[in-house]
Amino acid sequence: MSGHPSIDVRPMRRDERDAMRDLSVTAFGGDAHIGGLIDALSASWAWDDDTSFVAERDGTLVGQALYTHALLDAPRELVDVLVLSPVGVTPELQGLGIGAALITRSLQALEAAGTAPLVFLEGNPRYYARFGFEPAGGLGFRSPSKRIPPASFMVRRLADWENWMTGTLVYPDAFWRTDSVGLRAGTTS
Repeated sequence: MSGHPSIDVRPMRRDERDAMRDLSVTAFGGDAHIGGLIDALSASWAWDDDTSFVAERDGTLVGQALYTHALLDAPRELVDVLVLSPVGVTPELQGLGIGAALITRSLQALEAAGTAPLVFLEGNPRYYARFGFEPAGGLGFRSPSKRIPPASFMVRRLADWENWMTGTLVYPDAFWRTDSVGLRAGTTS
């Protein structure tokens, strides 16, 4: 899959997990918290090798977009959904469209495969709206935490979504154990 003239966007290979983790930590300014989240997710039920995407340029990983499984507590039944977090690009290549290519191409691949009917995230609405993400609250979805700013709790409805699929997003335990949900007092989005 090509997403940018000089990169290849593709599913991550199992033997690239550590390199993907290191890239993500570096992309977030050395924040070890991101590494802890990835470690906890990869050890959990939420992890799926097929929903981890990387951007490669000249044989080197330069970006990653991680989707993990979560649950939507819908009135009819629990629905398997995805959460997009984290997305990162090597610092010296940020701002060149690699992250956008990763998100666009990975969403296309997930939708074509019928992996899940919905993808949720916590993020900047101005950035993620261009990929079809919408504020989730106005569409009948409830945030898993009051610490998530309403505008930042976003969803992308994919081809397999049906009108009855509304309800409360239930994050995987890894997000809670690493305190990776919403904003804490004194932080900003």
